[in-house]
Amino acid sequence: MDNLLVIGIILVLMIVLLLSGMYIHSVLFASGIIGLILLEGFDILPGLLGNEPFNRVASYTLTTIPLFVLMAQFILHSGMVQDIFYIVHKVSKGKNSLLGVLTLIIGGMLGAVSGSGTATSASLGQVAIPELRKHGYSGPLAGAIAASGGSLSGIIPPSIILILYGVATETAVGSLFIGAFIPGIITMFVFILVMLVYYRFERSNSTVSIMEAELASTVLAEPVEETRKIPTIRLFIVSFIAFLIVLVIFGGIYSGMFTPTEAGAVGAFIGLLAALALGKVNLGFFTKSLVETVRLTGMVMIIMIGAQIFGRFVSLSLLPRKLITLIEPIMDSPVLVLIAISVVLFIMFMFIEGAAVILMSIPVILPIIQELQVDILWFGVFIAVICTIGLLTPPVGLSVYAVAGVSGIRSSEIFKVAMVFAIVAMIVVCTLMIVFPELATWLPGLMN
Repeated sequence: MDNLLVIGIILVLMIVLLLSGMYIHSVLFASGIIGLILLEGFDILPGLLGNEPFNRVASYTLTTIPLFVLMAQFILHSGMVQDIFYIVHKVSKGKNSLLGVLTLIIGGMLGAVSGSGTATSASLGQVAIPELRKHGYSGPLAGAIAASGGSLSGIIPPSIILILYGVATETAVGSLFIGAFIPGIITMFVFILVMLVYYRFERSNSTVSIMEAELASTVLAEPVEETRKIPTIRLFIVSFIAFLIVLVIFGGIYSGMFTPTEAGAVGAFIGLLAALALGKVNLGFFTKSLVETVRLTGMVMIIMIGAQIFGRFVSLSLLPRKLITLIEPIMDSPVLVLIAISVVLFIMFMFIEGAAVILMSIPVILPIIQELQVDILWFGVFIAVICTIGLLTPPVGLSVYAVAGVSGIRSSEIFKVAMVFAIVAMIVVCTLMIVFPELATWLPGLMN
């Protein structure tokens, strides 16, 4: 059967399966198998379904994922998020706009110690939104702040997206982590600027009325300091542990003291010690942490197996080569090609979970990037930025749904504000990275 016809059939099949609500790993697996049968016949299946799926996931580099996920679970179940926000609330007392700024900064810090966007967003939604509402923020803006802060885990290391990209392209994960540091900070500052402008706009237009503010103050939870007093020693432990984990991840990898896998193991151990020091370790603590770690790691592994089979179909169908031929008129202008790829990836991240987008798109896009002679490390960080933004966009904005689920604010209302954050960040950060690629390549070039 003609390759172009098969590609068309598989694309239609993927759209139908996605719209029917099938899990993405099932969509990739089914599309890849059917595509390979149409191209090569049934004889290809025994070799494809033999040891290759196991070999795909039996990778030392992939051990980084369960270790960082376990570290995130230890931190989240130790109550450190609530304690850190208590500190934020005390620091910003009487300064409404500062509370929003510090909430986004805390989101970036939590992303650096957890790597889980939805978990960070849900945690911020629980502890930050009540206080933001009491300080004059509308519900949708407060929800968008929490979701934006949580989404930063997509770009600020340790990011599962960067790990998967490193495995798929055989790029050093440690270099990707360090390269993502500056773009991650820039993304966070863009979110802060958008938040400040939007907050001032709301205040000047009286979007949050006095009546609404009074209602929020009576309905929502009491301020943190009124509901509980946290001992000073506990605040010291929390602050020290957060600083230590960030130091281990960034300092250890940058100096060459740890590989990313070793940094994840040390980070998980420090997270466990923190939970012990805070008195949170019991059977339920271990059960929740381990179950969630197994669930998330298993999900990633299944997606990788499906993506490997789909990637084999992509290779045999010569799809990358056909795309290069199609866009040949603009290949002399790498910026135009990168803009086109950015738009396509942005749309994909709007509809499909981030890890799946990375694994299914890399076989198609990587040959184009290599043809353009674009730095592979830079492109990985670039994709991570787009993924971060995709966590805020409908219809599959996971960070927004996580916040809506714990706060009771309608997701549609949060999306209206979060889209402003996403669009501005997409334009500003992606443009800066295209114009100044050293933002992602400078620090890795200095690594030992």
